Formats: sequence, structure tokens, C-alpha cells
Amino acid sequence: MDWFQIDWPGLLKAVVALFVVVDPIGNVPIFIGLTRNLSPLQRRRTFRSAVIVSAALLLVFAFAGHLLLALFGISIHSFKIAGGLLLLIIAMKILITGSWEEKEVTPEGVGAVPMAFPLLAGPGAITTTIVMLQILGLVEVILAVVIVILLTFVVLLSIERIYLFLGRAGSVVAARLMAIFIAAIAFQFMIEGLRFYFT
Repeated sequence: MDWFQIDWPGLLKAVVALFVVVDPIGNVPIFIGLTRNLSPLQRRRTFRSAVIVSAALLLVFAFAGHLLLALFGISIHSFKIAGGLLLLIIAMKILITGSWEEKEVTPEGVGAVPMAFPLLAGPGAITTTIVMLQILGLVEVILAVVIVILLTFVVLLSIERIYLFLGRAGSVVAARLMAIFIAAIAFQFMIEGLRFYFT
């Protein structure tokens, strides 16, 4: 790999966009609720499972996202519009309720569902990964996914300290603040897709 040929500004933009959509900090209150009945060891295993499943999902779409689009005969412009609309719905739900999912679940399988999907590597993150793949190179997208997943794992390992620092009110504010950025990304995707068809 030639490190000097990497689009570093594009990589930074991809990392920021993907991190905002994955939103591990905004999901802190949800993760606390989902794992509060687990022991510290079980909680760590749950977080590890969530990170592995999330990374696998995003890397699959990073490698094969364009093939999936071709398989269903979908253009990237249509996918931007649909993905942007989906991101906007997610953002609106977070703005209204303060979280993406408030339903309580049993500890079994919580690392994979709902933590990995749809909370971390959900439709928004998958959409962002596929769209970024059309804008940047494969190497940049893979690096962005790896960096964001590592940052997410750091957040998960520090989740109790973060929750104590932010408090419940602060965590809800952080979630809604992230939702505004998600909505902005959603509008940008839809504008870019619509511009293609109307011009």
C-alpha cells in the first residue's frame, strides 16, 4: 500500500461522516440500559461481539456494495436519495425520542442485535459506506471503517465513565446533537441524487 497515494482529506471526511452516523457516544444511554444487568465480563464480551459484527457488516458493504447495487439494477444516485431519506427518518426519530431504539431486550444476543445492527452498523452506516465507496477509493473506505470501529470500541470500553461524565441529560443532548449532523448528511445525499436527475 502506498501511503502517499491515499486521499487523506477524503479519508478524514469519511471517518467523520461515518463516526457521526454510527454515533457510539449518542448511543451511550441505550448501551447502558441494554447491558446494565450484565457482569463486567459479560459486558466486555457483549461490546466485543458488537464491534466484530459491526465491522463485518460494514466491510462486506465496502467490498461488495457496488456489486449489490449492480445486482438489483440500482444507480448510486437513486441509492443516495433512498439512503438520505432513511437517514433523515433515523435523525428525526432521535431528535424526537432522544434515541434510535428504546425497547428493552434480553442480554442474549444483545451484542449482535440490536447493538451491532441496527444501532451501530445500521442502515445509515451501511448507506454512508456505500456512498463513500463511490466517492473515494476502496482503501480509504476500508481505513475509515477500521478507524471508526476502533474508536467505537474505545467508546464502549469507556462507556461507564462517559455516562457518568455526561449524565443522562447530557447523553440525550449529545444524541440529539448528533442527530442534527445526521440530518444534514441525509439532506446532502438527497440533494446530490436529485441534482443528477433534474440536471
